This record gives sequence, structure tokens and C-alpha cells, in this order.
Amino acid sequence: MKALVGTLLMLAAAPLEAQPVPQLAAATPIVVGQSQAMEYRPGDVRQVNVYLPDGYADSGKAYPVLYLIDGGLSQDFLHIAGASQLGSMWGRSQPAIVVGIETKDRRAELIGSRGNTEQRKAYPTAGNSAAFRTFIRDRVKPFVASHYRTSGADAVIGESLAGLFIVETWLREPSLFGSYAAVSPSIWWDDGALAKQAPKLIGPRQVGHRLYVATEDEGADYQANFERLTAALSGHMGWCYALRPDVTHATIYHAVSPEALQFLFPPSEAPDPQFGFEVQCSRKS
Repeated sequence: MKALVGTLLMLAAAPLEAQPVPQLAAATPIVVGQSQAMEYRPGDVRQVNVYLPDGYADSGKAYPVLYLIDGGLSQDFLHIAGASQLGSMWGRSQPAIVVGIETKDRRAELIGSRGNTEQRKAYPTAGNSAAFRTFIRDRVKPFVASHYRTSGADAVIGESLAGLFIVETWLREPSLFGSYAAVSPSIWWDDGALAKQAPKLIGPRQVGHRLYVATEDEGADYQANFERLTAALSGHMGWCYALRPDVTHATIYHAVSPEALQFLFPPSEAPDPQFGFEVQCSRKS
């Protein structure tokens, strides 16, 4: 018995023989899209990232274009490209070319006013969204139209400050995009100045340019400004207001992006009711 125990202890203490490492084939890169460097202004280059829908290479079809603000590779490009792919796979939304436009100084590029006194001190570069719109209109959109098979239909999506930019663009230059989706837009900026200006800016120019707006409950001050905006929108046809008190500013984008894409690019045939794909609006759009 003692001899058996000793043998077992010796075996336990003996070093294990190195196991051969299995040989694997060379890894294949996963290609999600294409990235184009584009000059925003002298010395300032931006990523313009493009996702092509499944079948694009072989179908010969033309596709709508979804422009994504904050569309850098380290921003929201992968998330929205994935939501678009999943939506088209389930027949929830049309397949689309996704064009992500990188931002760098978001307050300079996505906000149209310099802000109140406190904000001007904290963010001295803020308030140049018109230049970013010019970049999209004069550089990005012509590039996309000349390099990809586009159907002529397009839309734009973005969250937070990008959502503010989208609401401002819909109000000031609605013809820039066909349809709009603003998720949790930062309308608190400049003490809600954009929401206060909205009644004077909404008119015939916005007709035919649908708008989806989604927000969570961020407190009384935020909601007061949001109610000003929705009150101004109340007489406009073709808008959708999705209130989501069940999520937060950090989680709303993932929660509502599939619904927003369904609103922007509805499928030719209604999805099967069993899937529960329905755009939840405060009013019919």
C-alpha cells in the first residue's frame, strides 16, 4: 500500500509533458465595409465608412443610403451597420448602404449655436454645425452618389449631440436628407434654444421629409424642452415620437435603432405580426 501511494505521489509531482499545439490555417480577415479618408478642411481628414448590404456585389440593384452621424469606426458605425443588416435579414427594413461620417470636435460640428454663457466658457469651439452640413452636402453625398449604386432615397440617423444636429438640419435644411431619425437629441443645449425656435422654422419645406424622434425621461428640465419641440411638431404630418421611459441615455440607441430603421426604410411588405415589428409612435405617421 505504501509503495502504491508513493508511486502515485511521484506521478503527481512529475511535470506534465508538453502537449502539441494544434496547427491552424491562417486567419482570414473579417471585412465589414470600406473606409475612405476625406478632407474636411485643410489638414483635417475624416473617415467616411461604408457598409454595403448583403448581395450588393451581385444583385445589380440600387439601394437607399443611410447616413450615420458619429460614424467613425470607434463610434457608432459597427452598431448601425449591424442593425441595418439584421433589419433587412428579418424583412423589418429595406437593405441599405450605410455611410458613417466620423466626427471629432462634436460640439463644434454638431451644434448650431455657441451656447449660454457657461457653455461658451466650457466649450469655446461650439456652434459651427453649418460647416459640417456643407461637408456632407458638397463632399460626402456627391462621393457616395458617384461610387455606389444608390436609388435616390436617403435618410440620416444619430444620437445625443448627433441627434441635435439632425433635428437642427431637419428644421434649417430639410432637403439635405429624405428622412430623419434623431435619438435622444441634446435639445437642452443653449437652454433649449432650438426647441424654442422650432415653431418659426417648421413649414412647407419639411413636407415630405419624415422625422422620427425618440427619447428617454431625463428629468423635468429636459422634458420641458422636449415638449416645446413636440408641440411645434404637432401640426406636421409624417413625424413619429417614441417616448421610452424604460431606457436611459446610455441604452436608448441600441434599443430603438431597429425601429428607427423600420421607420426610415419601411419594407415593401409588412413584417409578419408574430415578430412584433411595429413602430411605436405617439401619433400615426
